[in-house]
Amino acid sequence: MNWKQLISAKRWGYERRESHEQFDARSEFQRDYDRLIFSSPFRRLQNKTQVFPLPGAVFVHNRLTHSLEVASVGRSLGRLFYNLMKQEYPKIDEEVPYLQEVGNIISAACLSHDLGNPAFGHSGEAAISSYFTEGEGKKYQEQVTPKQWSDLTHFEGNANALRILTHAFNGKDPKGFALTYATLASIVKYPCSAIDGHVKGNHHRKKYGFFEGERESFEKIALELGLQKDPTNPNGYLRHPLVYLVEAADDICYNIIDLEDAHHLKILSYEEVEDLLLPLCGSESLKARLESLGDKGSRVELLRAKAINTLIQGCASVFVQNQDKFLTGAFESSLVDALDTEIVKQMKKIEKVSVARIYNAPTVVQIEIAGYKVMNALLEEFVPAYLKTNKTMFDKKLVAMIPEQFHTDKEDAYSKIRAVLDFVSGMTDVYAVDLYRKIKGISIPSLD
Repeated sequence: MNWKQLISAKRWGYERRESHEQFDARSEFQRDYDRLIFSSPFRRLQNKTQVFPLPGAVFVHNRLTHSLEVASVGRSLGRLFYNLMKQEYPKIDEEVPYLQEVGNIISAACLSHDLGNPAFGHSGEAAISSYFTEGEGKKYQEQVTPKQWSDLTHFEGNANALRILTHAFNGKDPKGFALTYATLASIVKYPCSAIDGHVKGNHHRKKYGFFEGERESFEKIALELGLQKDPTNPNGYLRHPLVYLVEAADDICYNIIDLEDAHHLKILSYEEVEDLLLPLCGSESLKARLESLGDKGSRVELLRAKAINTLIQGCASVFVQNQDKFLTGAFESSLVDALDTEIVKQMKKIEKVSVARIYNAPTVVQIEIAGYKVMNALLEEFVPAYLKTNKTMFDKKLVAMIPEQFHTDKEDAYSKIRAVLDFVSGMTDVYAVDLYRKIKGISIPSLD
């Protein structure tokens, strides 16, 4: 793979249109960022759970604030990568005209990395999958192909993001978001289908990155950008190198910022947070500066900022130093896991504490259980109603609640199920709970 081909400004659905950047206020990749930040799916992230329940008396991160912060870190990673490349290869701009845009590409990809996540986070993903593996959805297995069934039984937010960005929904632009090929490829962490994913020890196939319905779309992107075939999987590809920087930005944010939220919610004491973050800050003099701050929340903010800076610097350096491995697909770990041994050791300690104290905190577990039940119940109502040939009056009422953009003209079971999943997975936490209560008769809509 080579950077000149990998960083393509060709736009999905408008492949023949020429760029006129010299006359525009924005580059093609800045347009990607703006299209995402003004979009409805992005705005809905404000009411989707990141870790802690929403809303709460104390402000904590949701999917939208998380995505904005990941985009900020991603932009810094991309900019630092470009600066380091420029130092090592002074004529790099002549060889790779768009390399200076890497920060914009990564920040746009970071904005969209959680776009396909359903309500209630990973609990929502699990609910969708279990509906088909353990619930009433098992009966549809005979109506779909093995590849399609693998999609349904392993619902993946990353693959759903690619669908949202490229699928022609009813009444919407048939080109989807019409993002550049480089940005689209940079969000696909696992460039294979569901049936080829979930392979332990394979960084390109840990999960999967596209549904069967988007296989041709991704293959078109891969061909344009020159992505290499995965030698372990003839139907899959190696990652676009920029995926590693998008992944690093996400890893950095959720590992560090979840600690900040846990402190706000009094799940972790200041002393515990300092013990976890100070070793990542790389400054012996920081202790005195921290002690000069009377507000412990301000101390945590300083620790967070310094720790993130250390991780950004380290990840960018690893990325530049291992160019050959990234361009040949030979790099088999995340950037964070390839940092200095002491940093990795401290990150593992943070992960261990986060799992034990944060992700299994009572309020987090409660929302996961409730969300699981809500999502599963919605599927039990809408999937059968949409698939039935002879619909009852109640079925017709349910189907009428699905917005027109999610309906499909196709008659096969997979397309119809996919249409319902598009609707349900796009719901916010608040909307999902409200709809659940209404269709179950727990609450009655106001007649005012």
